[in-house]
Parts: sequence; C-alpha cells; structure tokens
Amino acid sequence: MKRSFDVIVSLTFLLLTSPFLLIISVAIALNSKGGVLFKQNRVGIRGKEFPIYKFRSMISGAEARGPYFTSKGDKRITKVGAFLRKTSLDELPQLFNVLKGDMSLVGPRPDLQAQKEFYSEEEWVMRHQVRPGITGYAQATLRSDATIEQRKELDLNYVKERNFLFDLRIMFLTVKQVVKRGSY
Repeated sequence: MKRSFDVIVSLTFLLLTSPFLLIISVAIALNSKGGVLFKQNRVGIRGKEFPIYKFRSMISGAEARGPYFTSKGDKRITKVGAFLRKTSLDELPQLFNVLKGDMSLVGPRPDLQAQKEFYSEEEWVMRHQVRPGITGYAQATLRSDATIEQRKELDLNYVKERNFLFDLRIMFLTVKQVVKRGSY
C-alpha cells in the first residue's frame, strides 16, 4: 500500500509542478555556473547506495569547499538556492527517486556513507530496514534544528513505529513546518 501511495502521489505531484520545475531549472541556470541538478550517492534500504537528486542550491564544487552539513549563512549557498531550501523546492527532483523505488515520500532522510560514524552497527542496520524518505519524523518535528542525536532517535523511532497513519501525520507536519519556518 505504501509503495502504491508513493507512486501515485509522486506522479501526481510531478505533473502538477512541472511548470515550476521548468521555471526553477531556468532560475538556477541563470543564477550560477554548473548543472541544474545535484546528484550525490546516499545510503538507502538494506545499506544499498543510490544517487539522490536535488535542485542545485550551492555553488558548483561546493562539496570540495566545506563540510557535508550546511548551516545558516553558508557562503556556498546561491541566492536561488537559499529560496529553494527555505521552501524545500530543492527536494522536488527526489520524486524521481521515489518513482525509481530508491526512496519513499516518508522515511528517515538518506545518509551519506560517512555519517555511519554517528551510529552503532545495530542502529545503522535498523535505520536502513526501510526506504529513506523525502521527509522524515525529524524534519517534520524539528526541521534543520535537530541535533545528530535527536535526528538519530527520531529516525529509529520511525522505523519501529511506522504505519500509514504515522506517514500521513509526518507529511502534514512537514507541510506545516515548511510554511511556518522554511528549511533553514
């Protein structure tokens, strides 16, 4: 049921937002050098790596210039990128990851392999029993204010307690958080 819901919602949302996807692509291309999409390997279900897609919100080559965590005032974020992050529009290309089956609409956000250091082996395995999500429990409740420990606790709680109603609640809370606070 979850997979069917993910596919139907993703397809519907991609169709409805297609004009905005084009406008965003043009804005990124005009604002800074580099490609429109950012692609990065992340860890998914059962520890399998996959390429995640986002609209590029940072200067080209930003990964080589700083940490994998961003913060307020990060000089690597472009002007268009700041807007995309605030509104979470940079995440829209992840709907294609959902269609491919690499991600779900709701689940723990996908980690970089380097973030494994924050987990015990048991926690890492447990966390990757489910598909990662475009949004998760940590994003729905604390947005980017979550510490690594809080995010880990909420992600593991999601894996234990997941169900369709919980997913709907997380989606509702995410929309509420984005409207209220933005991403960063």
